Amino acid sequence: MTIIFMIPLDKLVIEGGVPLKGTVMVSGAKNSVLPIMAACLLTESACKISNVPDLKDVITMVKILRSLGAHAELEDGVLSINAKNVRNHTADYKLVSTMRASFCVLGPLLGRFKKAKVSLPGGCVIGARPVDLHLKGIKNLGVDIDIQAGYVVATSRRLRGKSMFLGGDYGSSVLATGNVMMAAVLAEGKTIIESAACEPEVVDLADFLNKMGAKIKGQGTPCIEIEGVKHLRGAEYSIIPDRIEAGTLILASAITRGDVLIKGALKSHLGALIDKLAQMGVKVKDTEAGLKVKTENKLKPVNITTLPYPCFPTDMQAQIMSLLSVTQGVSVITEKIYPDRFMHVAELNRMGANIMREGPHAIIEGKKFFSGAPVMASDLRASAGLVLAGLAAKGRTDVRRIYHLDRGYEKLEVKLKLLGARIWRERE
Repeated sequence: MTIIFMIPLDKLVIEGGVPLKGTVMVSGAKNSVLPIMAACLLTESACKISNVPDLKDVITMVKILRSLGAHAELEDGVLSINAKNVRNHTADYKLVSTMRASFCVLGPLLGRFKKAKVSLPGGCVIGARPVDLHLKGIKNLGVDIDIQAGYVVATSRRLRGKSMFLGGDYGSSVLATGNVMMAAVLAEGKTIIESAACEPEVVDLADFLNKMGAKIKGQGTPCIEIEGVKHLRGAEYSIIPDRIEAGTLILASAITRGDVLIKGALKSHLGALIDKLAQMGVKVKDTEAGLKVKTENKLKPVNITTLPYPCFPTDMQAQIMSLLSVTQGVSVITEKIYPDRFMHVAELNRMGANIMREGPHAIIEGKKFFSGAPVMASDLRASAGLVLAGLAAKGRTDVRRIYHLDRGYEKLEVKLKLLGARIWRERE
């Protein structure tokens, strides 16, 4: 007889209909801290990173760094990393396959050791997300690359700076820009990345590298210049606020017609979202402490197209779809980054939404409210969208498979409960 041991899973239970009120603090940016952790491999000196969110993805990256031989400890939001004793240059499949961002160890391993063996990545199931731009950029630096048994095997006698175009079919890539930038900081000569990603997380990584002694300029623009240096030193650095978590909390306030202050949120990182919300009738006020969100009772529909920063982020698509589903009128969302990122549509429709998908478009006919129902999360941001729907629903909503949510949101249910939400975690 075969005995199968099931790993217990958590779910979130939500009793909706409560307007959120109060103050909440946004955590450090997941999409900043992961490549910055990888960048610590570029030096033998110790690094200290603060404002680090306590997330599953951060813990996974800690495990990857340790597997390579680095010392990495997280305590009270502060990461201490020392890669002096790194001797292993292989990032194992068991870890990399669970998190796409872990592929960004490729650049720093190549930069420091001129060799790396990194498993092809995994992560959320939201459609094809190839690593071709990573490999294209890395090859331009004089690296030989071979794919062997699911691993990228990369070697180089010496890295040489070069001008390159790093755009793809769906625009720029944050992770590819970061990977090439980390490899190039220790290359000989100048590297110019055209069609570089402009996201705040790329700027954060470049600022950290510069604090280590790199010579990078142009971060935040489509053209980044990197003058190679011989070595980097350790540094202390604080991670920027998570703009996607901040945006999710803004929409949580809006969908419940609440009144919430989100401390630490930066308006400069959320321009496209705030602009669309203003068109709908949601007021987001910039204050010294953060962003204050107040919402009119009746909102207007809008059309949205996801595009690379500074346009509307694909990572906010599921969450605003929930808001538009309870905004009377017809709205259209066009997904230009990941055209298959609509797995949450069926679950929202289970809760009473009226959403029809046509290729990369989602046509939403807004209703007055959601009805609570058991739903299944398919990926990180879809999880957040379903939680928002639950907050606005009549009755009870059970959001299952929230291990996706735990990858990218630090204690989201705790923060929502502080604002008055009736939400709690249960074992399946």
